[in-house]
Amino acid sequence: MKPFTTQRIGILGGGQLGKMLCQAGSRWGLNLSILDTDPHFPAGQVCPQFTTGSFRDEADVLRFGKDMDVLTIEIEHVSVAALEQLQDQGVRVYPAPEVLRTIQDKGLQKLFYRDHQIPTSAFTLYDRSAEIRDAIRSGQLSIPFVQKSRTAGYDGRGVAIIRQVEDLDKLLEGPSLTEDLVPMQKEIAVVVARDIHGQCKAFPSVEMEFHEEANLVEFLACPADLTDRQEKEAEQLAIRVAEAFGTVGLLAVELFLTQEGTFLINEVAPRPHNSGHHTIECCETSQYEQHLRAITGMPLGSTQLIRPGVMLNLLGEEGFSGPALYRGWEDCMAIPGVHVHVYGKAETRPFRKMGHVTVVADTLEEARHRARIVRETLNVIA
Repeated sequence: MKPFTTQRIGILGGGQLGKMLCQAGSRWGLNLSILDTDPHFPAGQVCPQFTTGSFRDEADVLRFGKDMDVLTIEIEHVSVAALEQLQDQGVRVYPAPEVLRTIQDKGLQKLFYRDHQIPTSAFTLYDRSAEIRDAIRSGQLSIPFVQKSRTAGYDGRGVAIIRQVEDLDKLLEGPSLTEDLVPMQKEIAVVVARDIHGQCKAFPSVEMEFHEEANLVEFLACPADLTDRQEKEAEQLAIRVAEAFGTVGLLAVELFLTQEGTFLINEVAPRPHNSGHHTIECCETSQYEQHLRAITGMPLGSTQLIRPGVMLNLLGEEGFSGPALYRGWEDCMAIPGVHVHVYGKAETRPFRKMGHVTVVADTLEEARHRARIVRETLNVIA
């Protein structure tokens, strides 16, 4: 294997995650390239080696990947067929195509957990929404439940929460799964890194709070409010999932802590993740640096928490679409411990992720207090 500083590393996807991977790699002078449809996307602002093309298109991915030593992703919805061919040609692909095939399909993902005795909520697969209605009428399926599209769901899309009969108008068409609406204490995420030798390290658990309408994470707090036993159990379960998949790089594992005190796997993402943004300021090693370490054969870095923090997404305000304006930015920059990350997307629209803010403090309580001020002060309008 080449020294990590000379490896040609290709990233499929030029959004904010690709941008932050490039920012982490630039400190080491890594040879990074991006494939995406528009060089004006966030990663194009920091990566001079930007190839215009679609990461969903087999031919585009093949042309881009043939000159790379390593290929990785910032989004799951890529051409797996191209990655399989490139892997056969000797390109190292992380996560592996077979892992991506399973994770791209939420139905296959749930079957994987069942087959590997990994705890997850009860589920049923359906081909059409009409089958779901039939199952309700026959008593095979009870409301409430959650419906998820098997493919293409992302950032809150492809999910319908059915709490009452009137919500059935929200049912999604096409192949999907339903699962129990789990009564839970809280939702947790653990980001795990697994290197090419099979060594794993987990970042401290984070606790997520969701925007109900957008179904996006609104606040993320680290450390999560867990007992020492629960923290260890969440970490061990996340590592178990990473080892079961055999993935290399990051795996973000979303967990439900039920009312009974047990953990259930919700779903996973084999890449840098929204639930790990805070690691840039809060941990010894950021998730972005850790991913690059893992896929290039470098030792994994320490995941130790340096200071508690709260992360909030900057979402486009309702009622605004057009060139983005950031109202209240200067006021927030005057608050100690506030770190604003703007992704550089030119156009805003309601609930679009435009950036994030990580707020650090000596205590989580103080970080939460400052984060609430930021939430009320900083708005993305047009």
